[in-house]
Amino acid sequence: MGDLLDLLAVWMPRQRWYGTKGRDPRLTVVADWSLDDDVRLLLVRDEAVQPAIVYQVPVAIRAEGSVPPGSLIGAFGEGRVWTDATTEAGFTDQLYSWVTAGGEVGAPGDGFIGFALAMPDGKTPAARATAKVLSGEQSNTSLIFRPDEGAAGVPVICKLFRQVNPGINPDVELQSALAAGGAAFVPAAIGEVRGSWMTPEGVPVSGSLAFAQEFFEGVEDAWRVALDAAAAGEDFAQRAHALGASVAGMHVALAAQFPTREPDDADRAAVIGAWDRRLAIALAEVPALAPYADRIRAVYAAAARAPWPSLQRVHGDLHLGQVLHTPSNGWVLLDFEGEPLRPIEERLLPDVAVRDVAGMLRSFDYVSGAVADDDGDAVRAWVIDAQQAFLAGYADTAGAVRTDDDPLLAAFELDKAVYEAIYETRNRPDWVGIPLAAIGRLAPLD
Repeated sequence: MGDLLDLLAVWMPRQRWYGTKGRDPRLTVVADWSLDDDVRLLLVRDEAVQPAIVYQVPVAIRAEGSVPPGSLIGAFGEGRVWTDATTEAGFTDQLYSWVTAGGEVGAPGDGFIGFALAMPDGKTPAARATAKVLSGEQSNTSLIFRPDEGAAGVPVICKLFRQVNPGINPDVELQSALAAGGAAFVPAAIGEVRGSWMTPEGVPVSGSLAFAQEFFEGVEDAWRVALDAAAAGEDFAQRAHALGASVAGMHVALAAQFPTREPDDADRAAVIGAWDRRLAIALAEVPALAPYADRIRAVYAAAARAPWPSLQRVHGDLHLGQVLHTPSNGWVLLDFEGEPLRPIEERLLPDVAVRDVAGMLRSFDYVSGAVADDDGDAVRAWVIDAQQAFLAGYADTAGAVRTDDDPLLAAFELDKAVYEAIYETRNRPDWVGIPLAAIGRLAPLD
């Protein structure tokens, strides 16, 4: 096992899902489940950061020279190598069986178990399916299972959580609840896998390892749909209105299915403190923000004085890329895991629903920077019309009175733009003008 951990310490930092960039991993095994002679499912704890992160790493042994591109971990010996098992049928077939039929590995409380969930009519997965790993993943690995030739059933997409935490992952918890409640704006939930392991203090815990749902073939996300419409100068108001209705429907359903509570002084202080901390970082890294500092603080102060709605469970990381446009269900919302960089404890707490609304407004605003067009005013007008239609659709479904001067929405939207200014300065300097322009509109100078 020591040799494999040494190999993983070199291999893991090169993976997009590895979250501790710039540090050498310090790995220990916390769970090791043998699926057959050549396939194992590992949970490894990385103590290079505190709190330590537990990663899920399925591995396989195969003949040297027959390794799919990108899956080689290192030498095993005797002409064989360790590989990432997400490309191995010996692992993916097992995974598909767990989420569609169920099954248990290991002793109760010391292994893991798959659960097949109740599914609506017409959403039954195939008895046999072939897996394909999606490229471009970041915090997780997703596999698409398509029915084998002659096998009836719907395609399935299964998310393998790379970073695992005690408790039910919010993506599993929220999306399963919405699907079970009959929501058409989320995919049908197919099944999940949970595992058990020990903390460093010897405390047994369990958490989500994988989650499978219906896969929609041949559809595009809302980001691509919006980009194409803006580039073609197509009116998007009707579709934006429907998207706002879907987001509002999600919030209404989550408030009905999970506890809500009124915000207290500590809740307000936590949110406002996060705004202030992000602004301090932005002022240190984005010099162009300095003239707006006082106006930004004034917007935050107005939000602090305004009435706040009840806190509830929310999506937490909503943008156009988290929405699919489907012929059968209309707009479908995905990825309820929340912002991956936020601690899991925060992502499980009730929050302000307007956070999701602000995220969508900012996502629409990015269309103006992503569409190459000689007539910038036309694209900007397209964005404004889409944002207004989205807000109208949201208000109509949520039963709220539509206002264009909501101080809380303005503050969340401004905070998101401040975050974007930091991100773009660090990663895409050519794009920093998009959030800076938004800040100029949301916190205009006198």
